[in-house]
Amino acid sequence: MEAWLAAGAGALAGGALLVGAVIAWFIRVPRTVVAAIMAFGSGVLISALAFDLVEEAAQEGGFWSAMSGFLAGAVVYVIANVVLDRVDARNRRGSNESPGTGTGIAIGALLDGIPETAVLGLSMVAGGQLSIPVLLAIIISNIPEGLASTAELKSDKRSAKYVFGLWIGIAVACALSSLGGFVLLQPVPPAGTAFVTAIAAGAILAMICDTMIPEAFRDAKAFTGLIATIGFFASFGIHTLG
Repeated sequence: MEAWLAAGAGALAGGALLVGAVIAWFIRVPRTVVAAIMAFGSGVLISALAFDLVEEAAQEGGFWSAMSGFLAGAVVYVIANVVLDRVDARNRRGSNESPGTGTGIAIGALLDGIPETAVLGLSMVAGGQLSIPVLLAIIISNIPEGLASTAELKSDKRSAKYVFGLWIGIAVACALSSLGGFVLLQPVPPAGTAFVTAIAAGAILAMICDTMIPEAFRDAKAFTGLIATIGFFASFGIHTLG
């Protein structure tokens, strides 16, 4: 039952990309609206990773274990992103450049989505509960990514079959990532799961700084910080009062 819940949470998080794709395919959403959602999602994710991931990892595995995993996650994410940029598979969002090939867009979404959804399964290891703040944060951040990327694909005259097949495949991969986080780390001691959780948290923070905030600032400008702060406030409220 818990395995199904983990897979369902990953599918729900990845499915937010598909929701964004559907909206962008049928409705022309103003770029300022997408930027505002992106900024809000950045604040939500920062709060969720700080209070639901890093803090928990430090409590379970100790400061040095958590921080070494946190730094490792950021390093791995940045290296992977640099490699993709070098081969022109994925230009950073917010850079006013084409996002690259359809395959590059898919790889980029997976690069963002795998660490995000893996922590959903990780949160349920050893009888833990699904982290609702983290799930909500991922959903909020994925919708604008689906919006922005699908708008690019539509302008490149990609077919509906190609676009929706792409995002459905990524949603399935996110479900498998969450399921893997739950199943594969069941026998791992708490210190090990704390280290892996911190790796995912570091990758998520690097992703926020590398993609989400630059994209939001491109169109939201001076309001980016305020909207992100409101997102942080909302997520922290859920964490504290929920």
